[in-house]
Amino acid sequence: MNTCKVAVLLGSLRKDSYNKRLMLAVEKLAPPHLRFSQARIDDLPLYSQDFDADYPPNARRLKQEIEAAQALLFVTPEYNRSIPGVLKNAVDIASRPWGTNSFRGKPAAVIGASIGAVGTAIAQHHLRSSLHFLDVPTLGQPEVYLHFHDEIIAPDGTIANDATRKFLQGFVDAYVAWVERFVTK
Repeated sequence: MNTCKVAVLLGSLRKDSYNKRLMLAVEKLAPPHLRFSQARIDDLPLYSQDFDADYPPNARRLKQEIEAAQALLFVTPEYNRSIPGVLKNAVDIASRPWGTNSFRGKPAAVIGASIGAVGTAIAQHHLRSSLHFLDVPTLGQPEVYLHFHDEIIAPDGTIANDATRKFLQGFVDAYVAWVERFVTK
């Protein structure tokens, strides 16, 4: 397969985010033809239909980053049993104004890590519902609801635990196969 650009939407703004660690671990496990690029979402204005006629520059930038990618990876924490507001806002901005959905048809996967026992299962369910509506074909299995603790993945994405590495490699392999079903070779 030729090089495939993957836009990553990381739903955590925290400096030492567990989900950033997970994102880096997945990137390290991926084959070299997948090129991951984290889309910037921390500077976006709150979505308002008032600017649909003339999107702010940072909102246009996000849409362009998504449109330039062939695939998507959403990495989300769970806040109050849902996705973080910053991620929902980015999804709203990139999918609007009506008729200019930048996500449409791009293969995606949703993963997440949390210190909670159920990981990010509920947040992922909420996000998948929005992605379904936005016509984003999303990998169903394997699901990655990583119960996180500091020893599992280092800040640079190095995976310390063999079982976790094997599990995440299984996800990466399935994700690559999923992307290849949609991206022209």
